[in-house]
Amino acid sequence: MNAVLPRFLKLTYRKEPLISILITMGVMDALIGGLNDSWSLFAFGLGTTGIALAFKLWRFQQRRSLPEEPVVQHYLPSRSSSPPLPMLSVSKKKPPL
Repeated sequence: MNAVLPRFLKLTYRKEPLISILITMGVMDALIGGLNDSWSLFAFGLGTTGIALAFKLWRFQQRRSLPEEPVVQHYLPSRSSSPPLPMLSVSKKKPPL
């Protein structure tokens, strides 16, 4: 579990850095506001987190609606046009000295 969380966070921050920063900022504001009885900061943090999550969900739904088919590019033909090379056999004769 300890190795999975940092890898997941790193992957998330690399994919969508703006949304991840907004979520982190909103959660921290909500945490600080909730602990210090500052309800305006708490509400601002929840609002920021909610807007960032809604934006992330909206982008995720847009990505799913556009299926992209990968274009396969072949650099070599599927079959060779030249005949296969003959098998080499090793002669058992000793080389002359």
